[in-house]
Amino acid sequence: MTLITYRDAVRDALREEMHRDPRVFIMGEEVGVWGGSYAVTQNMLREFGDKRVRDTPIAEGIIVGAGIGAAMGGLRPVCELMTVNFGLLASDMLINHAAKLHYMFAGQVKVPLVVRAVGGSGRQLAATHSQSLEVLFAYIPGLKVVMPATPYDAKGLLKAAIRDDDPVLYIEHSLLYPIKGEVPTGDYLVPIGASDIKREGKDVTIIAWSRMVHVALQAAEILGREGISAEVVDLRTLRPLDMEPVIRSFMKTNHAIVVEEDWRTFGIGAEVAVQIYEQAFGYLDAPIVRCAGAEVPMPYAKNLEALAVPTAGDVVRAAKELIG
Repeated sequence: MTLITYRDAVRDALREEMHRDPRVFIMGEEVGVWGGSYAVTQNMLREFGDKRVRDTPIAEGIIVGAGIGAAMGGLRPVCELMTVNFGLLASDMLINHAAKLHYMFAGQVKVPLVVRAVGGSGRQLAATHSQSLEVLFAYIPGLKVVMPATPYDAKGLLKAAIRDDDPVLYIEHSLLYPIKGEVPTGDYLVPIGASDIKREGKDVTIIAWSRMVHVALQAAEILGREGISAEVVDLRTLRPLDMEPVIRSFMKTNHAIVVEEDWRTFGIGAEVAVQIYEQAFGYLDAPIVRCAGAEVPMPYAKNLEALAVPTAGDVVRAAKELIG
């Protein structure tokens, strides 16, 4: 094992897959000369050349559309979008084409496409560049949506996504790039569609994904010092959604909190909560709680931005009220 940052884990996954499979290439805005908006593809142009690390025009629909065509033609493109907010400009390509071509051509066409995008808040990028839009894309059958929280998962899930024959939207939270974690030095995959227990507990189940996993773990640490044992479940993949570890944990704790950076209304947390109600209603000791982003466009001001997103303190208070 080696201790590396989330950014390096993503870069290592890309490099290793490009060395392993000559069909893999990267395309996007400033991925080559500039090295990516968040320096993930830094120095890769020098290593692989401009045929495999391709700078593109500022045109997200064209980037993803070209990626779809390349994937249908037998390549394995990795398209980088500066932010998932710009994925709205490519939504027709993602939703009406990438997600549906395999089905509409009766399995004769595969679209092994990965679209990497940065999501979430915390960098004072204001309302149109700080959104958590994963629910929009996770709603679409045929499109896989992955949101890793740790360097280990970031590398393993990206390698799995590149090898997958289906289109995968791979969302990286901008605040996770500097965090460090242990990652195997050899080749490994993290399966898409498998949730993970990040911390075991017996009193309350806290469900989260992406950066909110770290908020949940901070809350669990605080709660543990106060005698409340919290189990933290990281969804990792939003479609396909693996609820089995969540249900198993809830049947043990009988209490659940969903922590999400997206908006509460119609959010991922609503789907998680209703599935718990449907599958484990008899184990319910209290209503399921959702800690979610404020129902406002993301503010620019740093103090207001911080207030718009759940904190460890919010989760701790929710857990204490829930358990009584």
